[in-house]
Order: sequence, then C-alpha cells, then structure tokens
Amino acid sequence: MHVKTDSTLVGEVLDRRNDMPEELIVGADIGPAEWEDSAAAPPAILIVDDNEINRRLIRAMLKTTPYSIAECHQAPEALEMLLSDRVDLVILDLMLPGMGGPEFCRRLKADRRTRLIPVLMMTSVQGFENEVTGITSGADEFLTKPLHPAVLRARIRSMLRNKALIDSLDEAESILFALAQAVEQRDQYTGQHCQRLASYSVALGEALGLTGTELRALYRGGYLHDIGKIGIPDAVLFKKGPLTEDEWVIMRSHTLKGEEICRPMKSLALVLPNIRSHHERWDGTGYPDGTKGEDVPLLARVLQVVDIYDALTTARSYKPALSHDEAAAVMIQEVERGWRDPELVSLFLDIVADTRVKEIPAITSMQVSLENMRRQLMR
Repeated sequence: MHVKTDSTLVGEVLDRRNDMPEELIVGADIGPAEWEDSAAAPPAILIVDDNEINRRLIRAMLKTTPYSIAECHQAPEALEMLLSDRVDLVILDLMLPGMGGPEFCRRLKADRRTRLIPVLMMTSVQGFENEVTGITSGADEFLTKPLHPAVLRARIRSMLRNKALIDSLDEAESILFALAQAVEQRDQYTGQHCQRLASYSVALGEALGLTGTELRALYRGGYLHDIGKIGIPDAVLFKKGPLTEDEWVIMRSHTLKGEEICRPMKSLALVLPNIRSHHERWDGTGYPDGTKGEDVPLLARVLQVVDIYDALTTARSYKPALSHDEAAAVMIQEVERGWRDPELVSLFLDIVADTRVKEIPAITSMQVSLENMRRQLMR
C-alpha cells in the first residue's frame, strides 16, 4: 500500500479548501471593507416583510452596497430558502402574517443549520416592549422605523463583519475535521472508525444523561481524537511487528500532538480532554499523564471504552476482527485487571448489544451534518 508522507497529506488537506462548499468560505479571509474589490461572492441578505413598499425601501437604502439581496413576504417561505440558499444576514419585520417575526426568529436560532445567521429585526410600532420581544426571541439587532439609511447600513456592515469572523472559525474547524478524516484514510483497516466512535460515544453519553453540549463534544472527539497521528512517522504508525520502547514513546505522543493541534480553537475546548486522555487507564497506568479513576475526564473515559470496542471488533493489519462476545470478554478481563471504568464498560456492553443503538434520535442530525461535510471535503 502506498502511504503518503505527512507533508504531502497536509498539503492535500489544505488544498481541499478550494473544494469546500461556498457557504463555508465566503468572507472568511476578507474584511467587509474589502468586499467591493473582492472576486468572492457578495454577502447575501434576505429581507422578510409582507409589505412590498417596505422591501423596496430597504433595497433603495442598500442600492450602493455590494450585497446580493433576496426577498420573501412570508416566514415559512423564508425558512425554506434559508435551508437551500446561502444567506449571511436576515432583515426581518416584527409583524408578519401567520408566523410572526419572533416565532420565525426562534425557529431559525433553534436549528443548528441556521442558528449562526444574524437577524436584524425591525418594526414601525413604538415601545420598548417590542424591542425586548425581538431580542429575547433571538434577534441580534433591533431597529425602529422610520429607518435612517446611514444607521441601517452601519448596522448591517457590523453584523456582516461578525458573521465573517464566525465563518472563518467554521472554516478552521472544517479543515481540522478534514485533516482528521485524511489521517483515518491513510490506514485501510480503520475506515469509518471515527464515525463509529462518534456514534457509539453519543449513545453511551445519552445513557449517562449527559447534556447536549457534552454529547457534541463526544461526537467531535470521535473524529478528532487521533488527529495527532498526523505527526507520527509512517515507519512507526504502520509498522506490522511489535514496536520498540523508543517507538512506543513516539506513538504515545499522538495524544499531546492532537491536543496541540486543536488547542487554538476555543470552540473545541471541551474536546481537548478527549484527545489528550483517551489512553489513560482506570488504575493510572495509562498515558500521557498517568491519571487514575475519576480523575480521568469522564468524556475521555467514554471515548476510551468505545475506542477499545471498535478496535477489537474490526480487523487490523496485526489481528482479525473479534465477535461482540469475544470483544466483551476481553473488555471484562481488562476491567478485572483494573484498566477500565467498570461501570462504563458494563453500561456500554448493554447498549451495544441493543440494535436500537443506531436509531437514537439525538445523534441523527449530528451524523448527517458530519457525513455531509465528510463527503464535501474528502471527495
């Protein structure tokens, strides 16, 4: 099998940026003041107002700006457009027929696919109560009509600047996930390993009653836990025979390398313990820190349990795949040796024996999101 060098692999991953979907990269590397001179697609604004005169007025105020503007006169139509088209900012009237502006805003902010799109809500009805209603429903800014053109343009410019910063963070995360997937694809024996770990980790986390934030950290950790292997030489990473003591030192460094790679991303703060500590042991004989018992972060213990199970039940260059019963027996032996959290192992073996693990609703949207990104970035 031909194996790419680390430098070649990193270059290929970064080159994939050119193949990323447009919504991930537009505005990520340029400031709003540069949009006029950029070849990138202009920021896309969606106006949602049932009054045609109001929509025309806003268009007129923005006629000298480089924005791409679309219109909707009803909230349901706008929600459909948000799921199919790239939108960088929504300008929304408080009073809409049927689904009102606040309800529209709540739905937009509740959907993980659209919650980062900024919303500028406006109304002609005076009173601070309306502003409170708009802001509490999730609107990022609120203006009362009549609008001053300069104020409207300034607010939009500021909101688009923040959106561009958010997009740049999304892009950086996407590159990390693409790198993690590329690392996995280097080994023909570990295909879909990260996806299985992500799904099983969330299943176990659900059974433990973890929060949505913790479940997302588990899901991300499933993909990123071995990203540090990008820094391990191929001669060590793909060695068919036993590793020497010096080679084990190199191999074990992948946990620290992975943490170092992901540490600059503040959004991955909860994932870092998964990356660093997923090879610790219950009795303190693991690495890199030799922590033991409940001092090993819970999310790392969860990831460790499912990582071991997946390694046992899939074929590798040095061993055949074990059956579920064989893998369970090995894990129970490791519990008896003091290596694994006995409660987590027992709970996980009960879960994985239940075929419903693949139907857990909480992981469905995350699986779809990561699978879409995998297809787009790894093609």
